[in-house]
Amino acid sequence: MNTDTFIEKLFPLLITGDRKSARAFVAEAITCGWTPEEISENGFWPILDSINTLYRSDQMTSVAHHYATRLLRSLVDQVQAGYTQKNSNNKSILLFCGPSEADDLAAQIVADLCEADGWEVRFGGGGVPADEILAETNECKPDALCMFSSAPCDAPHIRNIIDTVKSVGASPHTQIVVGGGLFNRVEGLAEEIGADLWASTPADLKTKITTESERRAPEEQRTVGRNIRPSKAA
Repeated sequence: MNTDTFIEKLFPLLITGDRKSARAFVAEAITCGWTPEEISENGFWPILDSINTLYRSDQMTSVAHHYATRLLRSLVDQVQAGYTQKNSNNKSILLFCGPSEADDLAAQIVADLCEADGWEVRFGGGGVPADEILAETNECKPDALCMFSSAPCDAPHIRNIIDTVKSVGASPHTQIVVGGGLFNRVEGLAEEIGADLWASTPADLKTKITTESERRAPEEQRTVGRNIRPSKAA
């Protein structure tokens, strides 16, 4: 079964809320040779992106969106139990995201995959105030702080966190990473708000935080407060 076929068959099950058939289909994919990690990275992730795109463009009803995101979360939990756990890499990461169900699900996929890849993960999800994220970063001093978002309204919140972390210098070795639909749709936004790294997929993120762990945003990259792109572009 190839990726296109997987997506084509699972998508209608999600938007109609067919829980039993969706679980059986995912189990069948695993018996056909897909690893649980491949299902999350190559199947669930692009499906979630498609669901969000259709919903934002008013091509999906609210009930279909709710069915799909909630059923997809249960499937993410289903396959996560089968991930192959690698040895610890002695690195830690904090993950937070926007307040929406879709943001939380995207960040959960990343959190689960990073944990299986050997990271010590703390996943706070959405709705956490900026001052508490800053306090937690100062307390834990993680190797990476990752924030996911799909909505333009989250950009000032993330920008404020990045600006404060970098200006205060409470955890100077912490690399700040952003990802999610917002940063995929608005080219250059991640650089403008001062992120050290940005990724479009979980696989991309895992690769970058491993191979580019020393990368930091140069001062000339940061245009915080001066050149944030209009939210309508997102």
